[in-house]
Amino acid sequence: MNSPHDPGASPRGQNPGSEAAKASLLKTHTLFRMFIVAVLGSFFVFQLDVNYLWLAALLTAAAVVIGVVLLVRAARLRESRLVLFGTISGLVVSAVMVLMVLASAVFFNQVRDYQQCSRHALTEQAASACRTQLEKSMPTQLR
Repeated sequence: MNSPHDPGASPRGQNPGSEAAKASLLKTHTLFRMFIVAVLGSFFVFQLDVNYLWLAALLTAAAVVIGVVLLVRAARLRESRLVLFGTISGLVVSAVMVLMVLASAVFFNQVRDYQQCSRHALTEQAASACRTQLEKSMPTQLR
């Protein structure tokens, strides 16, 4: 007799409820993979260049939506704790990304100028001059 955990067991011998459970688990894992790609993608695109802020914002929004769907699904269907923990962690990163994207959008010109300056800074003194230039370009209420 084949046990439910036997890898050699035929799927026809199992009840249809377990097939639905397997399909649900597969869908949850696929959503989790998409979520991780969206979170990491938004982070790395944001690091790339501020001119791609629109793409980082799009990936962050997708990560938040998929993360919320995944969180509800994992809690409702009592999926793996690893998926639940990963989703919560990813949503925290996505929340930080939302704040970073919003701050970069508000101060787009200043951040762009700072990035261009820091790319050409070869010494610590030049990097310090870029930071000073950024501080001077910010509104006086934020200094």
